[in-house]
Amino acid sequence: MSGITIRDVKTILTAPDGINLVVVKIETSEPGLYGLGCATFTQRYLTVASAINDYLRPFLIGKDPQRIEDIWHTAMVSSYWRNGPVLNNAISGVDMALWDIKGKLAGQPVYQLLGGKCREAVAVYRHADGKDLEEVEENVRRFMEQGIRHIRCQWGGYGGKHDCVSPENALPGAYYDPDAYARSVPRLFERMRETFGYEIELLHDVHERLSVIEAVRLAKQLEPYRLFFLEDPLAPEQLDGFRMIRAQSATPIAMGELFVHPREWVPLISGGLIDFIRVHISAIGGITPARKSRRWRKRSACAPHGTVRGTFHRSGMRPTCTSI
Repeated sequence: MSGITIRDVKTILTAPDGINLVVVKIETSEPGLYGLGCATFTQRYLTVASAINDYLRPFLIGKDPQRIEDIWHTAMVSSYWRNGPVLNNAISGVDMALWDIKGKLAGQPVYQLLGGKCREAVAVYRHADGKDLEEVEENVRRFMEQGIRHIRCQWGGYGGKHDCVSPENALPGAYYDPDAYARSVPRLFERMRETFGYEIELLHDVHERLSVIEAVRLAKQLEPYRLFFLEDPLAPEQLDGFRMIRAQSATPIAMGELFVHPREWVPLISGGLIDFIRVHISAIGGITPARKSRRWRKRSACAPHGTVRGTFHRSGMRPTCTSI
């Protein structure tokens, strides 16, 4: 089908369960032919909506929706400044919507256009939190009864808020005690392994809240509990610290939730410093850059942020775990 153009670009703001989501709808000159894409940046969703409505919409109207590669590159460089979470998410929504249109024109699901299936299923993990160890244990057991075999365990939220006491006369805000948190995590996994054994896979998210030395210590202390992975032990500004963690601990490491450009993973992967990559497809700009990911990492694959929260694969090994 030739002669199709982009007629309109709409931004849909919604918030199921209180989570701010941004969806892009691209309508074409062909009646009934449209595409949907995820542009979600939950913490700054209105800025993403502005980027789409004020800049990308006038840029896109009248263009051929089948020229995905050309549109992605020109949209990315037309603002000159690029590769930030706001613009990347905005472009991602457009990119996914264009791939949706491409699939509808071809009469095929998009994964067929990208080379077809490479696995029959993928393991998922669920998030088990609790204000105390009993509640965490109860939530783990509930997921196990549902057949979930990979479970991320947290105690008192990210950073272990149960052990944090705010300073006297403190300004309003969330306060955090990294030492108390780091001491609590081995207790958490000692309890989980004593209760459930080693027949399930356990995960934990540090959420970039430790110093390098404390992250090294924690990774070493968690070795006896054989975590599937320890997620984001350091902030993106502390990448050199992963070399110290790897040199002193055998705990598998996942990293990358806050990355916004594929090349940010390159030094960690080429140095063998992590075992899993954390990829928000919307944060790196959509399907178009994600499909080229074999250029910058070892054998693994990604899935769209619009259908899953993130994708995890052991570098150079089999695909493994996805959150929902």
